[in-house]
Amino acid sequence: MSLTLDEARAVSVRVCEHAAQLGAKVTVAIVDGGGHLQVLDRMDGAPPLSARIAPAKASSVALFHRDGSELVRMQQSWPSLFAHMDDIAGTPIVGGAGSRLIRRGDVVIGAISVSGGRAPGQDDECADIGLDSLSPSAST
Repeated sequence: MSLTLDEARAVSVRVCEHAAQLGAKVTVAIVDGGGHLQVLDRMDGAPPLSARIAPAKASSVALFHRDGSELVRMQQSWPSLFAHMDDIAGTPIVGGAGSRLIRRGDVVIGAISVSGGRAPGQDDECADIGLDSLSPSAST
């Protein structure tokens, strides 16, 4: 019950196609259920930092089992805890727009994050398009 590499690649392709239609240049990161990177695609012209932000957001979402917006609220509610979370987790913990869990039924099988859109709404829209492109058995 895991996210296959072929599924992850297909999702990334769909996200990049949609971003191009919007005129956005983004980076897409897809991780497995443990937060380990499966796919990282940076479109030509995407902001350089987006290639570091997208994987951090995706792994954070997968590790916390929370979408990016909920993770941001947690960070705001418990700033002293999250000030040390990078050390505890052993990886940067980043919440934000465009990061979503990927589930099969009730099981988290991965996460997607999009970074670099001209507006946070574009990152969200692209991530949602990617999730919608998965087979019905895998969704948010």
